[in-house]
Amino acid sequence: MYINRTLERFFLEADKHFPVLLLTGARQVGKTTMLKHLRKDGMQYVTFDDPLVLSLAKEDPALFMQRFEAPLILEEIQYAPELLPYIKMSVDRTMQPGMFWLTGSQHFHMMRDVSESLSGRIALLSLLGLSRREMLREIDTSGPFLPIPEVVKEGLAANGRLSLADAYALIWRGSLPRIALYKKIDRDLFYSSYVQTYLQRDVRDLARVGDEMAFLRFLRACAARTGLMLNMADLARDADIAPNTAKKWLSILEASGIVYLLPPYAANLTNRLVKRPKLYFLDTGLCSYLTNWSSPQTIEAGAMGGAIFETWVIGEILKSYFHNGKQPALYYYRDKDKKEIDLLIIRDDTAYPIEIKKTASPTRKDVRHFRVIERLGLRRGQGAVICFVDDFLPLAKDINAIPVAAL
Repeated sequence: MYINRTLERFFLEADKHFPVLLLTGARQVGKTTMLKHLRKDGMQYVTFDDPLVLSLAKEDPALFMQRFEAPLILEEIQYAPELLPYIKMSVDRTMQPGMFWLTGSQHFHMMRDVSESLSGRIALLSLLGLSRREMLREIDTSGPFLPIPEVVKEGLAANGRLSLADAYALIWRGSLPRIALYKKIDRDLFYSSYVQTYLQRDVRDLARVGDEMAFLRFLRACAARTGLMLNMADLARDADIAPNTAKKWLSILEASGIVYLLPPYAANLTNRLVKRPKLYFLDTGLCSYLTNWSSPQTIEAGAMGGAIFETWVIGEILKSYFHNGKQPALYYYRDKDKKEIDLLIIRDDTAYPIEIKKTASPTRKDVRHFRVIERLGLRRGQGAVICFVDDFLPLAKDINAIPVAAL
């Protein structure tokens, strides 16, 4: 069962203009499946899971390029960076669009080699897990999210309602296509295998982890902090590792598409702003598994119920941008007086403030900190509380309660 992805349209448009396309994202988000679905006639597919193919690419890249001629799909290109100069030479000979489609699970790890070898020749795109609209097969209405009436109403018309129970069922199971679409697959077995494969294939290559149990403790400690400001010292202490190790491993999780670090909004006007990022897992199913929640009901009623809901909402908003080929300007706000705004979407010097609440009865108190935006020298756009209300409702001037189903 193939689910069309929102990113397909942007990917095919970019293919008309760029010789090389690089699609990045965590393992199992559907990168290879999407490219195989979009593959053009005569386009070969090569995976470096085959040790003989990988050996040829690393030891004799010139011969590899003769054996496998463009147009070509190369999976997990980070395992064979030796090919990048030869891809550049092949592209420069013809400069035809759509010659190479690359995938990679380690975005930032590859970026230096890619930027040095293929600058001006490559389009970079990111794929996350399935969005709710993709699961509903409503990709035609899936644009970048803003808390403005036309976007919200279009989302509600396409997506229908989303109850508390249904939302946490989505959150608990996660958005990786195999587990999200095939309900008969045992969720715990899937994520157990996912973690083991991730440890064996990615982490060892990047960090040369000697103590896998220490890394698993670190993963669990990160999952327990989803939706919270990052305190590296506390994280290292709970995982029983050195702070420098925690910093290195966190960069690997970020590079591999496992976590997202939401930066604080920083203004030169004040030194009272908090400067630590907030940590979010990009797949709430993996996060729920690592924190040992046994069902949607237990996580909804438990101590992480609000944080995991916020994590899911942030993930859906990120997907609405990444899957449309956009790099969003997203921040959170917090100052030393503990005034906080969960999310700021900045567009055209306008800040759209958003609170994310696990409630069906939002009040003006939930948006009382929105007034700080004017002090930062920004124009304030329409604000919102994303929550479990049934309808799109006004809370105050230019501030609305938005049903979570609108995402």
